[in-house]
Amino acid sequence: MKTKQARAEMAGVLLVLLLTALPVGWWGIEDFTGALTFTGRITGAALILVSLMTLAGALAVVDHWARGTMPYSGLFALICTGVAFLVNAMLLLQASTDGERIIYPVLLGLLTVGSAWAAVMVWRTVSDMPAPKLAAALIVSSVIAIANFSYQNLYQPFHRGARPLITIGVGKPMLSKDRKRFAVPVDIRLENHSDVGFYVFGAEFHAMGEKVPLTPEDRLRTQWRTDAAQTRQFRERSPLSRREVHQPGQLVVAHPWMGPGDWIEANDSFVTRAVVQLPIDTPYDHLAFYATANFGRKDRVGLDRYGRVEYSWRGGKVAKWAKSKDIDCVIYHARVSENNAIDKHTRYPRYVTAYWQFGQQGAGVTVSIARNGQEDRTPTDAEVRDVSSRYGLVDAGAGPIERTLWDIKTQR
Repeated sequence: MKTKQARAEMAGVLLVLLLTALPVGWWGIEDFTGALTFTGRITGAALILVSLMTLAGALAVVDHWARGTMPYSGLFALICTGVAFLVNAMLLLQASTDGERIIYPVLLGLLTVGSAWAAVMVWRTVSDMPAPKLAAALIVSSVIAIANFSYQNLYQPFHRGARPLITIGVGKPMLSKDRKRFAVPVDIRLENHSDVGFYVFGAEFHAMGEKVPLTPEDRLRTQWRTDAAQTRQFRERSPLSRREVHQPGQLVVAHPWMGPGDWIEANDSFVTRAVVQLPIDTPYDHLAFYATANFGRKDRVGLDRYGRVEYSWRGGKVAKWAKSKDIDCVIYHARVSENNAIDKHTRYPRYVTAYWQFGQQGAGVTVSIARNGQEDRTPTDAEVRDVSSRYGLVDAGAGPIERTLWDIKTQR
């Protein structure tokens, strides 16, 4: 090493490579051991490999500048600094587009500029460069092969749509011994035919009692218009009818049929039974059964155990967009995590809030994922689509499944 300038250049290149190896290796280990998808594990392995390459490149830089014992140490150092530049640039792009913590784009921007400078410094000192055409051919063919493999085996499976299926089966009503009440068994079945598992953010079952009197004459067209205009005022929907007068249903029973935080694995199923009991002289003509649930894909979101539970009638905080007149809420909270280490570090933590809502006119489950303190803000349509895509949020439901009560009421 002949000059102070050369020593300073070597020290600068070594510093860039070592500073690149530390975060890349740390994120790689986290992804390789804890990513939720096979793609994430592959990314983790690639980042670990890059980290090892940059460390080996640091040794090659020392040999190339100071010792000269290895004939191709300069070329290897050039490859390693080039790889460091590409990885830093990709991480900078990721942190700038999806990240939220400003410190990471700044640090990665400095590393990107520094690794570009390091590659230029090494290139200026390398005399035994390979043939440009051969190097270009190898690089292009490798990029095409990697892109094709990644698209077919990593990108397509991850973006394939999936949704669990909920079905309701209504059993035969049974009279009590004193013939004063009856029970209707209802089987709720959840089937997951996809290749990914799902977390259950919230699941509810409810039954509505409906009074459906008949008119002696056909109803007028103006009455149909009135019925159509009133359908948006209630959670339950009633059909237009020539003779039937559908009145707003009344809640008979409601309860969660799966606990918040439960899950269903890929190609699995789950069955539970609910029993609806009523007096034999019930005023209702029909029962309508509903089962709904909100899910998050296990390959896109991690879910901690649900902890704090609040109640709207005890002062529990309900977001403005989830409030409704004459509706009570049970509120569940849990923290969710990103499916890869880079997003875990560059984004702020998110929390899922599930609202089990119920009132005289029905029941339902509403779920939101937001930063702490932003649960009350009404998200835009674009934000809703982004959150649903990022965390794999899907809704599923069954109903209304109508069941007339005439056969059981005639047995009084």
